[in-house]
Amino acid sequence: MDVKIADSWKTHLDHEFSKTYFMELTAFVKSEYQAQTIYPPGKEIFRAFDLINFEAVKVVILGQDPYHGPKQANGLAFSVREGITKPPSLINIFKEIQNESGKPIPESGDLERWAKQGVLLLNATLTVRARQAGSHQKKGWEEFTDAVIKSLSDQREHLVFMLWGAYAQKKGAIIDASKHCVLQSPHPSPFSADRGFFGNNHFKKANEYLKANGMEEIAW
Repeated sequence: MDVKIADSWKTHLDHEFSKTYFMELTAFVKSEYQAQTIYPPGKEIFRAFDLINFEAVKVVILGQDPYHGPKQANGLAFSVREGITKPPSLINIFKEIQNESGKPIPESGDLERWAKQGVLLLNATLTVRARQAGSHQKKGWEEFTDAVIKSLSDQREHLVFMLWGAYAQKKGAIIDASKHCVLQSPHPSPFSADRGFFGNNHFKKANEYLKANGMEEIAW
């Protein structure tokens, strides 16, 4: 099966594409795009991988689902298209960065600028039906994105993994914390941000870790 994913990732994940779960997932996703309104647009399903090579990843931020409102999802976790109103979780992410660094909240919610610096913005599920949160969960995407995380954990060193909320933190079980920096806190959602996301200093801690390991810091 020809999966349109950047070559540097294909090298590390090629074995996944021939597995039964992935073939079933592909058939499901194709049928959904034909019958339903699905986000993000098909060409952006693997955008998080298209913007950054496997060897260039420095930070992994894990989300759950793509946004399910019109014109929001752009293939990057927590990110929205240029000109689209920033969702509450993204606003809270920017507020935490502002609190840590004094930087003003940017006008754009498109996080492509982070991806190009080495931040993999990975949703556990890469597609979703319009206005139906969680509608593509447990169809195979989680197995694939777990393989992505495990591959990075096993084959790279000194990465920063940001795990926000209980769902993301479960992924910590497949990350080797002895050779990576694993940062955990409540989710930036308005329902939980006040319970420990604000004040977690994750963006500052990430840059301190990267610098200590000889890597360029991220301009958040």
